[in-house]
Amino acid sequence: MQLGSASEGAGLSKWQEDKAKANRLAIARLTKSLPPVFPSAVLARALNCRFVPLTPRLAIDGYWRAHPLRADRLARALAARSGAPSDWRWQLTDDRSTGLPTTYRSPPAPYREQAHAKGAGFCCVCGQPVYRFGWHVDLWNAGVNKNASWHSACVIAWQFWNAPSGQTRLLRRLQGLRCRDSNRRLLRAAEVDHRVPLFQVWRQHRDLPWPELLGYWGLPNLQVINREIHVAKCATEARNRRAARSATVELA
Repeated sequence: MQLGSASEGAGLSKWQEDKAKANRLAIARLTKSLPPVFPSAVLARALNCRFVPLTPRLAIDGYWRAHPLRADRLARALAARSGAPSDWRWQLTDDRSTGLPTTYRSPPAPYREQAHAKGAGFCCVCGQPVYRFGWHVDLWNAGVNKNASWHSACVIAWQFWNAPSGQTRLLRRLQGLRCRDSNRRLLRAAEVDHRVPLFQVWRQHRDLPWPELLGYWGLPNLQVINREIHVAKCATEARNRRAARSATVELA
């Protein structure tokens, strides 16, 4: 047992030495490739990472991955700056080639649709220009990045909107580990839920301005609740949907 422990300790020490050496080389490479102007918050995080990113672009991508809620707020703010095209309306289709969503569970994104896409250099999520390193502001006076069609922040926001359960741990902490519905302690099996169900957004709110619609996929409409409460909420929503369909059939 003692030999095994000593071997493990030596192995850990060697691993730490290798990591420190790799990080020194990474810092040197990152510093060499940095432009004169670079977002200070991104650089501070990169230099304090367990494994330092090798390039400025990786540093920016890592920053937004570490801050998905900031990415969510920024993407919605950029969308509000763009606004929707004048002739755009939220629609669903079975033809994926058009860029239109096939389900109401996907957030509406007019600039991902073929009819409204702005092309290279503009973000397909928010519609704003994309600059160097996928940043949303031209800090380098280099103009639009014609090789990009996503902001780094919008990539993370899009992932968050489509799969918020991937950020359950973060949302739990944000709620102080309390169930948003019952105010009891969140259990391990607690789940992420949309306060206003997305089917209800599609049925009742689809004509809202596009940037406002995005809030139903973002943080303002998300909560973490205990699983038994989530199951009961889903059952109630299913009954309401059946009742609404029956009423529609009777009126027809």
